[in-house]
Amino acid sequence: MTEHRETEAELAEDDFELSRKDLEAINRAIDEQDGPALDRLLEHEHAADIADLIEQLTPPRRRAFLSLYSGEMDGEILSEIDDSIREEVIEQLPHEVVAEAVREMDSDDVVDLIEDMDKSEQQAILAALDDSDRAAVERSLTYPEYSAGRLMQSEVVTAPEHWTVGETIDYLRHEDWLPDQFYHVIMVDPRRHPKGYVTLGKLLASRRETPLREITEDSFRTISARQDEGDVAYAFNKYHLISAPVVDDHDRLVGVITIDDAMSVLDEEHEEDFLRMARVSDESHVSDGPLQTARQRLPWLVINLFTASLSALVISRFEGTVARLVILAALMPIVASTGGIAGTQSLAVAVRALATRDLTSTNARRVILRELAAGMLNGLGLAVILFLAGTFILGAPMIGVVLGMAMICNQIVAATGGVLVPLGLSKLGVDPALASGTFVTTMTDMMGFFAFLGLASWILI
Repeated sequence: MTEHRETEAELAEDDFELSRKDLEAINRAIDEQDGPALDRLLEHEHAADIADLIEQLTPPRRRAFLSLYSGEMDGEILSEIDDSIREEVIEQLPHEVVAEAVREMDSDDVVDLIEDMDKSEQQAILAALDDSDRAAVERSLTYPEYSAGRLMQSEVVTAPEHWTVGETIDYLRHEDWLPDQFYHVIMVDPRRHPKGYVTLGKLLASRRETPLREITEDSFRTISARQDEGDVAYAFNKYHLISAPVVDDHDRLVGVITIDDAMSVLDEEHEEDFLRMARVSDESHVSDGPLQTARQRLPWLVINLFTASLSALVISRFEGTVARLVILAALMPIVASTGGIAGTQSLAVAVRALATRDLTSTNARRVILRELAAGMLNGLGLAVILFLAGTFILGAPMIGVVLGMAMICNQIVAATGGVLVPLGLSKLGVDPALASGTFVTTMTDMMGFFAFLGLASWILI
């Protein structure tokens, strides 16, 4: 039965990625320099799977793959490749291949492709575009980085606000420039100000004589081209938007953002927060070499080395206490590590709540009081366990009392610090996911050692 379930799980997993068997065959084709076999293996694979394969390969194997693979390296594959290695891939492709791929892309994908390139590289790719497409991309690049203007797609389907359903459908059927995917027809006035939008479903389900004004969506809202992309993703998630028109400083329509782009931003922000909480660079990738990985992580390890020395300084102040009761040295990590775990729990909830805007200045006091109460209750529960352990395992009830009191203090510090630290950093304009972990860990370690050794000096000696 267990084997059957494992087989089903493997099959289900293979439905959404290259199977282990396919990967082995692909690697074998690369090793044997067999380009035709590689082409056959990837002939019917989705662009996302090919992009995923390219990401998984080490740099030398990636170069070998790109030199062997003669299949179409189109815009869809390039847009799916992770930003961290996309430029490396482009540099290894023939110029004509890149030019053809770029022509197939929507303007937002082209912007994403070239925005981090040097001016000369940008111009080389822009030269491959038609005049209108190049102008649209260049306009997007004038907006601030990480703004809606960089995220938007310039290809927008619009209709005059006085049109009927029939007029709109006839227009759509006769136009050959339409995007491959779009969800709304945006109604505009003569000055190109957005006035509402209609879903394609309602458009097709309504009678031809129906005015567009009568079937507009209540969810309609515009987004400034200068709006931060994180705010855009938040709005899409909160208001369940499928697409939203983007306007310039004069409220004129300049583009549209679709749900796939907004959710990509949300996913990237969650991934970035996760990596930063672990003090890992958000540029890290599984295909990075040992030297590159070490270089990304070493700065945070050095910072942690200095913060850990603060805990060592606290311990050194109680050197005499530890020397007289050696068992304290064995028990110190219990208080510190448990406080660190509690701090991480509180911190994870707070950082996520800040990212989703569930934690704001209006409810911060209530959340802090909740964490304070939770920390106290957790501390009391752990204190009872430690008192019993000290009494029946160590045969020293007073050591159990000291451990329990120190645990209560550290749990309170951990729970409240896990909220106060990210809140404070957020107020100062510092990313709470980036620096909170270091501060909270230092607080719980120092408080744990200070409370335990201080109480031990007072009560036991």
